[in-house]
Amino acid sequence: MRKKTTANRDLPPRMVRRIRKGKNGQIWTSYYYNGRDAIGNRKEIPLGTDLDQAKVEWARLECTTPPKPNHLMSYVFDRYEKEIIPGKSIRTQSDNRKELKQLRKAFESAPIESITPQVIAQYRDARTAKVRANREIALLSHAFTIAREWGLTDKANPCFGVRRNKEKPRDYYAGETVWNAVYAEAVQELKDAMDLAYLTGQRPADVLKIAATDLNNGFLLIGQGKTEKRLRLRLEEAGVQSGLSAFIEDLQERRAINSIRTSTLITNASGLRMSQQMLRNRWDDAREKAAIKAATDGDPTLAASIRQFQFKDIRLWIQPVDATDWLNRSAGVS
Repeated sequence: MRKKTTANRDLPPRMVRRIRKGKNGQIWTSYYYNGRDAIGNRKEIPLGTDLDQAKVEWARLECTTPPKPNHLMSYVFDRYEKEIIPGKSIRTQSDNRKELKQLRKAFESAPIESITPQVIAQYRDARTAKVRANREIALLSHAFTIAREWGLTDKANPCFGVRRNKEKPRDYYAGETVWNAVYAEAVQELKDAMDLAYLTGQRPADVLKIAATDLNNGFLLIGQGKTEKRLRLRLEEAGVQSGLSAFIEDLQERRAINSIRTSTLITNASGLRMSQQMLRNRWDDAREKAAIKAATDGDPTLAASIRQFQFKDIRLWIQPVDATDWLNRSAGVS
């Protein structure tokens, strides 16, 4: 069997490329549609020498939508979203699609070869959301790296060496007063989520994934979604029960009384797994009630501090906690 040629594999079906050398030594390329004439004989229909225009003519003959030119950033973005983003974590996929939405507004119709470090710097300076601009440039840089692997360009990555906006790390710390104010207004499932986040030091998404099936031989097994790290949290040390173990035992008893069969530890009042949106709604509600109460009691400073408190800030509280300390905290005892 004759080996198939690889010359036209980058072209749509039934489009062929002809490369010829003129008498003067100049090489020129033209494109043809591999069609049929009225009586069924093979006939090559000229499509021109410009590849993009040739694809438009090909689409007309095929009665289909013309493919996007692969020398434009829109092609890179489409292919990156289709092939690369699905392989990332769920949260990263969501963030990347939001970042791509912003990048498309600025670069979608631009040729790949036209993107320079100066263009990237102008985009950085024009964006009012400075931190988001850094994330978007980082995604654009990765898209360029992948585009080089795909053979769409051989130019250097224009994002390399471009200065990023300065970022100030979040340094908010919720003290006992703020914690207790929000905890007092929280419904039971939010209190459970807060306690589990405090005792494990995990991100909100990872807290909501923890299930009874993750308990194994005196350890709580956690698979972090963002970093893909595998953790083992000890539930007992030298015969002394940890605060995490005491919390899980208490939670399991309450679940049994309420006939909750869902394996995930954090559920709503109906026994359904708590989603991130459900957690956010309950958190916002409890935080706002606590802030209003503080303002009504004549403490606007505390009210302002409460409104800055985010669920992810609970990770900053992580420290060894024994069973007595956790039972005192959950009961509001200092």
